[in-house]
Amino acid sequence: MTAYRARLTESDIRRLIKSDAEDERAAAAHKLCRSIDRMALDDADRAAAQKILSVLANDAAELVRRALAVTLKASDLMPREVARRLVADVDSVALPIITCSPAFTDDDLIEIVRAGSAVRQNAVASRDRVPRDVATVLAAEGCRSAVRALAANDNADLSEDALGLVIDRFGQASEIISAIAYRQVLPLSVTERLVALASDAVREHLVTRHAVAPETAIQFAQFTRERVTIDLVDQARVSNDLPAFVAGLNARKVLNASLLLRALARGQMALFEHALAELTGTPHHRAWLMVHDAGPLGLKAIYDRAGLPPRLFQAFRAGVDTWRALQAEGGDVASEAFRQRMLERFLSQRPNASRDDLSYLMERLDRPMASVQDEETAVSAA
Repeated sequence: MTAYRARLTESDIRRLIKSDAEDERAAAAHKLCRSIDRMALDDADRAAAQKILSVLANDAAELVRRALAVTLKASDLMPREVARRLVADVDSVALPIITCSPAFTDDDLIEIVRAGSAVRQNAVASRDRVPRDVATVLAAEGCRSAVRALAANDNADLSEDALGLVIDRFGQASEIISAIAYRQVLPLSVTERLVALASDAVREHLVTRHAVAPETAIQFAQFTRERVTIDLVDQARVSNDLPAFVAGLNARKVLNASLLLRALARGQMALFEHALAELTGTPHHRAWLMVHDAGPLGLKAIYDRAGLPPRLFQAFRAGVDTWRALQAEGGDVASEAFRQRMLERFLSQRPNASRDDLSYLMERLDRPMASVQDEETAVSAA
């Protein structure tokens, strides 16, 4: 143990052992613990150091015990029995150890949770790593603030069942539902349980960030006063794999004329092209040629082959012609400004569309540009 004496003065040792002043002993304890933690120790020195820590953990002064807990809160030098002794201490001593110490087993942490102290449950829930068994007990038995901290901790190993328990217990707690929604990874079953619980902004995040079935996105839209805040047209725009997205729509029987007309009127030509390719079993490049480069009859031929309603063909024809005219004028076809101009011109032609589709498109047109751009920024950031 001569290594310690090289770093500690004789005065430090004397203060630690004999001083009646708590602050002096605490300062000496801090200096000793810091020196121990920074040293490279062999087995014999490590055992001797741990005996010193045990003595400090039994010091009558709370200030000394706190100096030990704070200085070595994340150290692997702390013996498990000393860590457990500190957990039984007052909160000022126990909380740093509960939050950070690697000395605990899963059973130790579960015991802390079940003891029922809210601040200590919060400390467990906020650890750098919360093992699955511990997270499950917290989900089932933790207080509201601890469960919120757990849900917000992406390093907590929360199983699908544990997340379900949290929703069962705190489905009306908006801060907990939001914390779950913003986790990096969510099981699909959990995502879909949040449909009726989340705020509009959180629903938007769920649709754009997590795997959500298209029919679920439709359900999301029904919860908002403005149906189009979250819908399949906007979901398609942020899809990373448009062919797969379109195939999913077709499998769920929602790839219909109404959806395609809304998408085309919003300037989403790629969605329209891929949809025609999907409905006709045609490669995308051939569908593109039929829409854009096969004369006046090309669009009609692939439209009819797709089984779309004949009465709506002229509306689709107007949409394609409008898109081409705007593209020829220049501008970014992916921008919100282009989509708004497309919609304005499309509606000015009085397309023969259903009342519901026209109402949908008029709602889009009536939205202030600033709010649309804000939404688009939020979607991209997510």
